[in-house]
Amino acid sequence: MNGQQKKEQYSGARDQEIRAALDQHWAASDANDFETEHRIYHEDAVLEYPQSGERTRGRRNIRGQRASQPNKKRFSIRRIIGGGDLWVTEFILTYDGKPSYTVSIMEFRDDKVARETQYFADPFLAPASRAQWVERMDT
Repeated sequence: MNGQQKKEQYSGARDQEIRAALDQHWAASDANDFETEHRIYHEDAVLEYPQSGERTRGRRNIRGQRASQPNKKRFSIRRIIGGGDLWVTEFILTYDGKPSYTVSIMEFRDDKVARETQYFADPFLAPASRAQWVERMDT
């Protein structure tokens, strides 16, 4: 096995490990298991919500601000894509029954998240003017 093959084998194994960690993270998020949910983050991780202008520094603070939210939350994963140090999760985050289409961009350092940015979008009605060019999606 040459150096390139070893690198690709390591990269593939690492991607599988990160994907498994992401699956565990989102399942724990949906179950309100805050301990498991936050294992994925480095101690010095940074979480940003650009729409509200908030930045949270440190795993302890990320966990604290999430655990303090009084809303009932549910997470429905639509897809996870990525490789190496960059992973994107598209999901529907439902707060007290109100869905928000969400994108999480996670940047890994080693095997933990160093930085995450989340974007949130409310659903909206499709205009009739586009009906002849589009198909309806199940959400």
